[in-house]
Amino acid sequence: MNLTKEQLTSNLRLGKSIEQWLSYIKENDYAIINWLRIDKEKDDMYSVSYFEVFDEGSEEFIDIYEFSKLDPDEPYGIINTFNSVEESLEFATRTYGASIDKFVSGGMIQEEYRDYLRR
Repeated sequence: MNLTKEQLTSNLRLGKSIEQWLSYIKENDYAIINWLRIDKEKDDMYSVSYFEVFDEGSEEFIDIYEFSKLDPDEPYGIINTFNSVEESLEFATRTYGASIDKFVSGGMIQEEYRDYLRR
């Protein structure tokens, strides 16, 4: 279930992560999934983590967190930090093309992947 703007702002301020499926890129012999996560950090900053992972899943294995990273030097994604929820959301939409109305609660990106597989 996608979060409303009020819900995603509230989740982040309460320290709950939000995530968003961005895209799926099919190459000749592999596919890449792009997604992002926004977290509140211990220092009250907000981090935007962008991930590019190989599609290694199936109906039986949807743990997108375990998929191999496209860049092994970025095991935690490409991370940028901001002072506010608003700044982090602005960055995510401007830089990665995220949509304010397509965020889900942390942990739900796997369900987004399952929905993708079923399409």
